[in-house]
Amino acid sequence: MYENFKDKLIAKHIIKNIGTFYYYQNFIISEIDEGTVITLNEVLQVSSKYTKKYYGNLTPFVYIANRVHSYSLEPTVHFKTAKMFPNAKGYGIVIYNSLNEQIAKLEQTFLNIPTQVFDNLNTAIQWAESLVMSDD
Repeated sequence: MYENFKDKLIAKHIIKNIGTFYYYQNFIISEIDEGTVITLNEVLQVSSKYTKKYYGNLTPFVYIANRVHSYSLEPTVHFKTAKMFPNAKGYGIVIYNSLNEQIAKLEQTFLNIPTQVFDNLNTAIQWAESLVMSDD
């Protein structure tokens, strides 16, 4: 889906009742399914099977939540994932309406890594790549 970017798509995983995850060299793009409630259980299901496989604990990456659908996220999940992924360099949120923007800004308060809210995916990817490159 996002093959036009500088980084090549490593893998695409569709996880039933959660969403679609696109893994690139230094960033993940998630598109969570409409109406899904994301708790630690869903995060562990994806991260233990795929995120750890592609990035381990050393390869720097940025998580980009492409919020094309409406879903709920248990915000305390961020506290737990920070410990699981010390190599996470940032968290980008792409929003498409003002309600999602308010939710995203609240969600930022739960994160201890650089976060940014975007209105388009291309800008989010450029930001992600700059974060990873600045870490080299």
